[in-house]
Amino acid sequence: MVGIGLGFLVALLLRTYTPFPASVQSWVAVLGVFLSSAVGLFFGIYPAMRASRLDPIVALRSE
Repeated sequence: MVGIGLGFLVALLLRTYTPFPASVQSWVAVLGVFLSSAVGLFFGIYPAMRASRLDPIVALRSE
């Protein structure tokens, strides 16, 4: 969320102080939030589901 705010701020500063027509479209920011959330959920839930199926004794034996 901080990155989205910084992106909007940098685009505003570029638009104000340079002739560069920088803009951030809101649908791109929303798409970024949804994609990063989906990736985070997948790579967090998938290993947790695999670990929940393991027998704790077997899992601790390998350490």
